[in-house]
This record gives sequence, structure tokens and C-alpha cells, in this order.
Amino acid sequence: MSGFLIPVYGLGQLSTPYALENGGWSSAFLLVGLGLVCAYTSHLLGKCLDKSPKSRSYTDIGQEAFGSKGRVIAATFIYLEIFMALISYTISLHDNLSLVFSGTRISARWAHMSSSQLLTVIAVLIALPSLWLRDLSSISFLSSGGILMSIIIFTSVALTAIFGVVRSDHEIPALQIRNIPMISGLYVFSYAGHIVFPDLYKSMKDPSKFTKVSIVSFALVTALYTALAFMGARMFGPAVSSQITLSLPRNFVITKVAQWATVLTPMTKYALEFAPFAMQLDRSLARSMSSSSRLAVRGTTGSVLVVVILALALSVPYFEYVLSLTGSLVSICICVVLPCGFYTKICWPSLSKPLLVLNVTLIGFGCVLGVFGTISSSKSIIKSLQGHRSA
Repeated sequence: MSGFLIPVYGLGQLSTPYALENGGWSSAFLLVGLGLVCAYTSHLLGKCLDKSPKSRSYTDIGQEAFGSKGRVIAATFIYLEIFMALISYTISLHDNLSLVFSGTRISARWAHMSSSQLLTVIAVLIALPSLWLRDLSSISFLSSGGILMSIIIFTSVALTAIFGVVRSDHEIPALQIRNIPMISGLYVFSYAGHIVFPDLYKSMKDPSKFTKVSIVSFALVTALYTALAFMGARMFGPAVSSQITLSLPRNFVITKVAQWATVLTPMTKYALEFAPFAMQLDRSLARSMSSSSRLAVRGTTGSVLVVVILALALSVPYFEYVLSLTGSLVSICICVVLPCGFYTKICWPSLSKPLLVLNVTLIGFGCVLGVFGTISSSKSIIKSLQGHRSA
């Protein structure tokens, strides 16, 4: 089951208290509902793999459903999600480094950057050599870092509430409907993990248990997200940060542990998240190319992409809006729209009318949520950038 929790449980949980506070306590129904929908669509991916045993990845399912166009569409959304998620990770790295090294002052004559920005550049440079590793199996254990980080963060918030370090007496609004489009992207991103489910399915000794395991995993994750959201919103109210680690009391020991976990996790993500793109790039290179040349091309490309990601993260340091845009623009398609579309096309001959109606409804629901969420988060980013420049 841990294989399912690794991709699903991670960065998105940081913003669930912020999303609940800004959407109202009734938006928890949307959080739980999206968890149910994503559990269902993971089941659909398993059914697609049952129908086409040769398919081994998310892009293979896309090709089985809609030919080469389906593969291209699936690959485009996958790479977009990886790219945008890494921008969010880097923003989170920057924000938490500011607290971990609060009071630290560093400067460089050649760079017009703040201390926190320079610290982020240094942290990314430290992580950069991992992109040149030929065999990622040596650091594959780091993929479990997401679960460890999540456990630490949840424990930090729970202990803060249990020991009364912060009083949980803030009243959560019932519903703030104007914020629903924006926070829906945050909720959706919390469940993003579907791109690796086909690999997990194929690695299972008994694939027939795929649906059962995915349902249990999503149920567990949804319960933890909901509990964390209510604890954080009740403790900090309107002052809750878009990352719950930034709201925890600074003199609390476990807060420092949580912040260090949030700092270290992004640094392990660059090589791991870049791996699918690196493998695809490797396949596209000429077979006559030597292994050292392949490594140089792969490492250089990865390094350039990370530098671009770093530049964007420092230029648009608005974690909640970038994460919401990622969820609304990309994750909703990968988690809801595309799985329903793939399943409907692949299983069309044997598809019952109720299932057809359900899948079409979910496709429509995903598209509406995605469009309104993308517009809302894009407007927020533009407004924040304009406000920063005018200041």
C-alpha cells in the first residue's frame, strides 16, 4: 500500500488547512468528493490495463485509447505536471528555508537577491549533481521521503493541537463560494499520482487487488487530509499560511523538524521527478551515441530545466496560486478527465449506459472545475505580480 501513498500523499497536504479556511468548512465535501472520484478513476486505469495487457504506462493507455494522439496528449500533461509541481516544490523550499535560517544574512555582489533567494539557489545547486546520476536505483529510497515528510507534518500539527500550544478556537466560515474555483485546484493536486498507477499495477504480484488497495489508500489519505485541514484551520483561522509548516509555532521542536523535512524533500525530488523525461530522452537519442555522451546530454538538459524552474519559482513566489494552477490546469485532466476518456474509448463495446453517463458527467465536471480554477488562479498570480511591481 505504501506504493500508492508515495505519489498521492505529499506536497498537496501543506495547503489543505489554507484551502479549507478560504473555502469554508463545507468545502470539505469537495475534498472528500474528489478523493472518491480519484479512487474511482484509479480503478478505471486498472480496468484499461486489464483490457490491454501490453500497456505498461499512462502514455501506453493513452495510445491504446486514441492512438499516437492519445500518447502525445498524455505525455504533454505528464511533463507539464512534473514541471509545474517542481516549481511549487522550489517555492516551498524557498519559503521554508527563510524560516529554517531566519536571521541569516548572506549576499553576493553580482546578484541582486535576498538572503532567502540566495539560500534557495545554493540548495538547488547542491541538488543539481543528482541529475547526472546514470542509475537512479541508488537514490530510489528517497521516493519514500514524501510519506516521511507527510507523517512528520501531520504529527507536528496534531501535537500542536493536543498540547494546546495554539488554541483551536477559530471558527471556520461555512462557505466562501467565490474562492471555490481557486481552492479546487489545491484539493485536486493533493490527489495527483495517477501517472504512476499503471507502473504500480504492473509491479503487483496480484493485480486483481489493485482496486481494493487503491480504495483503501485513497480513503486513508482523504481522512488524513480532512483531519489536517480542520486542525490547521481551527488553530490558525484567517492567519493560516498557504503552507501549514509556516504557521506552526517557531519555538516548538517538532516544528523545526517539520520545516527541515519540508526543505529536504524538494531537494530529493529533482532527480526523481526528472527520471521519466530522462528515460524518454534517452530512448530518442541515437543508438550509436556513447554512454558518456548520453549522460552528458541527459544531465545538461536536466540542469537547464532545473535552472529554468528555479528562475520561475523565484519570479512567481506564490505557492498557493501556482499549486492551484497546476491542479486546475493539469492534475484535473490526469486524475479525472483523461482516465474517464481512456476507459470509455477502450471499453466502449462493453460499456453499460449508467457507466457511460457517469464517465461523461465526470469528464464534464472535471472540465468545468479545471476551466474555472485555471482562470481564478491565473488572475490571482497576475494580480499578485502587479501588486509586487507597484510596491
